[in-house]
Amino acid sequence: MAQSELNRLKWDAIDVLLVSGDAYVDHPTFGVPLLGRWLVAHGFRIGIIAQPRWDRPDDILRLGRPRLCAGITSGSLDSMLAHYTAFRKQRSDDAYTPGGLAGQRPNRAVIVYSNLVRQAFPGLPLVLGGIEASMRRVSHYDFWTDALRHSILLDSKADLLAYGMAEQSLLEAVQRLDQAAPGQHPADALAGISGTVRCATARTPIPAATVPLPAHEAIRQDPFQLVTATLAIEAQIHRGGPVLTQQDGIRTLVIEPPADPLDQTVLDRLYELPFTRLPHPSYQQPVPALEPVRFTVTTHRGCAGGCTFCALALHQGRRIQSRSVPGILREVRDMHRLTGWNGILNNVGGPTANFWGARCTAPTSSCRRTSCLWPAPCPHFKTDQVGLAALLRKLAALPGMRQVRSASGIRTDAALREPAYLDALLRDFVGGQLTVAPEHRSPRVLDLMRKPSFEGFEEFVRCFEAAGKRSGREQYIVPYLMSAFPGCTDRDMRELAAWFRQRGWKPRQVQCFIPTPGTVATAMYWSGKAPDGTPIHVARSDAERLRQHGLLIDSPAPPSRGTVNRRRRSAP
Repeated sequence: MAQSELNRLKWDAIDVLLVSGDAYVDHPTFGVPLLGRWLVAHGFRIGIIAQPRWDRPDDILRLGRPRLCAGITSGSLDSMLAHYTAFRKQRSDDAYTPGGLAGQRPNRAVIVYSNLVRQAFPGLPLVLGGIEASMRRVSHYDFWTDALRHSILLDSKADLLAYGMAEQSLLEAVQRLDQAAPGQHPADALAGISGTVRCATARTPIPAATVPLPAHEAIRQDPFQLVTATLAIEAQIHRGGPVLTQQDGIRTLVIEPPADPLDQTVLDRLYELPFTRLPHPSYQQPVPALEPVRFTVTTHRGCAGGCTFCALALHQGRRIQSRSVPGILREVRDMHRLTGWNGILNNVGGPTANFWGARCTAPTSSCRRTSCLWPAPCPHFKTDQVGLAALLRKLAALPGMRQVRSASGIRTDAALREPAYLDALLRDFVGGQLTVAPEHRSPRVLDLMRKPSFEGFEEFVRCFEAAGKRSGREQYIVPYLMSAFPGCTDRDMRELAAWFRQRGWKPRQVQCFIPTPGTVATAMYWSGKAPDGTPIHVARSDAERLRQHGLLIDSPAPPSRGTVNRRRRSAP
């Protein structure tokens, strides 16, 4: 991050500059350090500029002009989501900044940082990445301006956008630039890379076999076309090809099929790179986002659920990519050498904890489902939760290990299919609270979310309470719930609140739906229609959204008759 560090490494220059809206924390759950170490492992010299000032390019200039390109990201969150709540109020903190200080990254950080880099280094190729770029890769609805925005690639005038996890696509882009002939235009070198978006030019025309998305202007005139476009992108992520295109005025976006998932060996190698799991030593205050994840291990990527409000499947894909048992054990053993290790592994998991080892036994190209689990679990989707329990036991048996926790949250419908896993989880690997996400109670709303029936959650609660009695441990369910989802009415929220009152539970984890760019639910919110074109009610005003939210979080608990015992057994 500094010239003194270049000198210590005996580097006369850097090959790639990575600019991020997050503080620099050398941990595999932070995207830029992960990509930085990945590129270093492939022989490139990497500089990181974290949270640069955006009123002048001085910070960008700190390490000199990079030889090949700059990679730009807003960080671990969309910058607008990092700054504003569901009710458009400015947030008072930022967990990815030293001291939790708010305001250290700009709104629309990817665009602002791109302008800074162009000002500092004219003509330098720019590659966008991260969640903000990934979910804004084509025309998208922006909740904070209540408007349709162009692809962030076009607004930033960058050369390439790498969507998804991007290790392979970024590496290929950097290697191509490294091998480019003198004077070759970046557009020529970067065309046709899987997992990327580019703007077609006279030098790099549109491929012959493509599928067009609704054009930007067509979406502006008919918001339901955004649903159509989002579903097409979702299908491309799940099934691969074909190449998609989108017309925006005289410009044409070319959206390549996703990069192939990393195989198990490469995924292990990636997470075993020599991370310090510490913030950069120049920081005087802790970075709050590090503490919950510092001593955790990522076991897999991808999410089979395909929930309409979630970016995970659109970013990481629906196919589960699991690490090997030996690779996970090696990573955890290496934690023993780190400062601050206390023998407690805070989390073993991924997007959904009980999907490590899950796989699809059918040809992916033939699948037409939007979710592996909705409206019912696909018979081709196989889990290995018994194997996961065995992995957790192996980790717990490592020398010096005091406790192993599984805290990522689980899919209850999958857990009910393998009671032996659930028993092992509750007996040995839950730190008092188990996170699950029923989200709602209304069958109509749950269908719009692509979530399982609420009856399944009730069955899970019964199994949870029975397992708690067998284990003799006092444990609690923490359910995640959502208000103001497209299709949800005040009546739906009252019915959900009534169910919790009857049990004597007072919900603590309630999220008002935020229409984040790129998801099917956001397209439903803007268009006012379900994916089949049926009109739905949408809580648009902040007043109505706040009212729905309040119906649940302000719902009083019933009189004290038996409430304490019920709450102690399984309530949040």
